[in-house]
Amino acid sequence: MGLFDQILGAVANPNQQGSLGQLGTIVNSVQQMSDRTGTNPSTIQSVLSIVGSQVRSALQQKQATDGNEAAQSLVNQYAGTSPNPQAVNSLFSPQIQQQVAQVAAQRTGLDAGMVQQLLPLAVPLVLNFLQSGANAQNPQAGGNSVLNSFLDADGDGDVDIADAIQMASRHLRR
Repeated sequence: MGLFDQILGAVANPNQQGSLGQLGTIVNSVQQMSDRTGTNPSTIQSVLSIVGSQVRSALQQKQATDGNEAAQSLVNQYAGTSPNPQAVNSLFSPQIQQQVAQVAAQRTGLDAGMVQQLLPLAVPLVLNFLQSGANAQNPQAGGNSVLNSFLDADGDGDVDIADAIQMASRHLRR
């Protein structure tokens, strides 16, 4: 089951945090990032996909060293739609931040400095998507289907964040 299917399942499940309002807020935030940078939403989605790939690596490492609860705790602590430099610094070293900015700049044509300025909003947005599968009553409890799907080490290298944003946008327009 794909990441977006997991997100839709979380939206439909009253025991999980996901909601159409949450998806709408994320899609609107992507549009605002697009407007602020003067780029199209697909470029921002590409940046989020690259950031999502790095978030996945950081959370997989956290999960491997400290367990599922530690990865869920990071998601809960930093998920949002407001810029949060602490979220970036908690997941990425300064070197990784530069690497992400350079890769995103190469793939999207955006300036690397611009990408670095987007990181404090991009990271919380990715984490916000992942939080949708958390238990509504006890977010720290295990069983976040969205996070588990995202961290699934199946080796396919497909992060699905950009696809999930596109699908959420289409789903909300119905």
